[in-house]
Amino acid sequence: MDYYLSGDNSLTIDQGSRIEGIGRPRVEPSFIPGVVDDMRRVPDAAAIATIHWLETVLGRKAGPSTGTNLYGVLQIATEMQSNGKEGSIVTLLCDSGYRYLDTCYNPDWVAAQVGDIQPWLDELSQLTVEVKS
Repeated sequence: MDYYLSGDNSLTIDQGSRIEGIGRPRVEPSFIPGVVDDMRRVPDAAAIATIHWLETVLGRKAGPSTGTNLYGVLQIATEMQSNGKEGSIVTLLCDSGYRYLDTCYNPDWVAAQVGDIQPWLDELSQLTVEVKS
């Protein structure tokens, strides 16, 4: 996100995200900021909480990159609703969660690697969501 805002492709961070495939500690050469309309910072704990919440909504597990994506979508939907805007938001569930049973769906791993996800679950439980497929 810092590169998206600054344009400085030499930026690095000490530790990337725990979410596989995103939040890497360096700017990836394949990232093309000109095709991105909006970018949001989603904490790992919010992403993991979102996949647990999503399982209660859909009855299926999703991977953590889906949690990251969906958390951002839910932010946009909430902002639209607060501003009296109507419209549709289309997104994809990127991956199945079954690869992550030992990590993102394991409470011990989550507590040790990500931290407390309960505040995020509490926030998500307040949402009223209409899911269409």
